[in-house]
Amino acid sequence: MAELAEKLSLYLQYPFVRYALIVGTLIALCSSLLGVTLVLKRFSFIGDGLSHVAFGAMAIAAVVGLTNEMPLVLAVTIISAILLLRAGQNAKIKGDAAVAMISVGALAIGYLLMNIFSKSSNLSGDVCSTLFGSTSILTLTKTEVWICAILSLLVVAVFVFFYNKIFSVTFDENFARATGMKAGLYNLVIAVVVAVIIVLSMNLVGSLLISALVIFPALSAMRVFKNFKAVTICSAVFSVSCALLGILISILAGTPVGSTIVAVDIAGFVLFFIAGSVMGGVKK
Repeated sequence: MAELAEKLSLYLQYPFVRYALIVGTLIALCSSLLGVTLVLKRFSFIGDGLSHVAFGAMAIAAVVGLTNEMPLVLAVTIISAILLLRAGQNAKIKGDAAVAMISVGALAIGYLLMNIFSKSSNLSGDVCSTLFGSTSILTLTKTEVWICAILSLLVVAVFVFFYNKIFSVTFDENFARATGMKAGLYNLVIAVVVAVIIVLSMNLVGSLLISALVIFPALSAMRVFKNFKAVTICSAVFSVSCALLGILISILAGTPVGSTIVAVDIAGFVLFFIAGSVMGGVKK
């Protein structure tokens, strides 16, 4: 145990490890806040759909040779989030069908473009890294950390400032509209914030594992708590704890960052599931 602590202390002296822990914590926090709302609105797979859109945007950025792909990826993902919201409200195209359409389409087009216009000698490695995460979180620059910190603070500020509105549209959107609330506007805010979170998460877990950051903390907290605020707080603590533990295990054991974090999330969910079954839920 002392040897492990000494090894961990040695790793923490390196800036790239500290950067990874900071970014991982911020992304996990943001993902968990909106995750509760998305799960309750039965729109949890919007994260999966938007992550595939982000993959397609990254492929386009690589094809045109952009050195900084984040602005393009962020813009495309936000536009897609708005389109998903509009399509989900269309009686002819339900929310789950809209997510499936955009998700599969973007993933296929992105992979097709990468194959046709690829300039890399290791295409399969690049695709695998993008889909399942890579060691890119361990090569973050100070500028990237600051960008992540600023965007994360904006996400948290929006959630706190619009907390009551988000709560209303989450539980009874029709009633919120009846009281004069602009539910469409706040749904739009949720969609844009989710898009920002997806883009931030790409370097951490990859596009195929992003939904895990959104879903597992929320579902785990719901096994123990029944109050919206309590679930949100528990989800945030759970998500941050699992992200930190996952990153540390990944660094010490040399395992993929994204997959390790998701594995820790799964283990945490099992523990919360057992605790919820034993306790019967904490009623507030």
